[in-house]
Amino acid sequence: MPTDHAPDRAAERATALDRPPEEAAEDTSFARGLRVLLTIADRGEIRADELSVLLETPISTVYRYLRTLATVGFVDRHGAGYRLGPRLIIGYGAVVTSEEVIRVANPILEMLAEETGETATIVRRVGSSAVCLHEIPSRHALRVVLEPGSAWPLHAGALSRVLLAYAPPEILEEVVDGGVQPITSATPDEAQLRRDLDDILATGVGRSEGEIVSGSVSIAVPILREDGIVAAIGVIAPAGRASLAWRTRVTRLLQDASRTVVGSLGP
Repeated sequence: MPTDHAPDRAAERATALDRPPEEAAEDTSFARGLRVLLTIADRGEIRADELSVLLETPISTVYRYLRTLATVGFVDRHGAGYRLGPRLIIGYGAVVTSEEVIRVANPILEMLAEETGETATIVRRVGSSAVCLHEIPSRHALRVVLEPGSAWPLHAGALSRVLLAYAPPEILEEVVDGGVQPITSATPDEAQLRRDLDDILATGVGRSEGEIVSGSVSIAVPILREDGIVAAIGVIAPAGRASLAWRTRVTRLLQDASRTVVGSLGP
């Protein structure tokens, strides 16, 4: 049995995201465009020439991706730079950059990983996908990991559904109307998805078992500010180590962690 488990699809996307085009045989136009989008999200605002250098991509190609992303409202021109566009951020935790979220969350994720013994991670919504920003992996040989930069659908897994539950209504309808495709046999159908989202809004906690990685348990909570959801923070473990007492304790720790992150973020 492998020592590290991650979502097969997410891992494939992460491979494409983490390597420049010339080094990734499976790299796609979608993956390269997503790298542009994630870099803008991380930096808050960035010029096209800076993107070209960071991504080792010709500036003409960068401009082509920026035009496409701007057309659908995913990025917006601001002076000489580019920011995330209105399709992604207006009124929903928009003022906090991914770079700041990672900086603030890192010590809190380290504490969670130490206290729970399992992988602690933080994710953010980009369009209709959940993207792993940062994680602190479990020290156990058998563990569940989500590579930073990997992406997966908003309907599957506790972390994703927390993001979806607090997303704008149009994002919710887009995800549900687009068809809820199963990743594993445990992935919820549309009716169950809607019930799960209602439960998250009522309790402030998302839970899942085996929906992205078979044999895993995930618990997540939102990082909420007055202007909306910033990210979701969670813990992922093999089901064999996720006892009822462990799950109860992790839920409490995550709620404390979320409040700490919110209190540490800038105005």
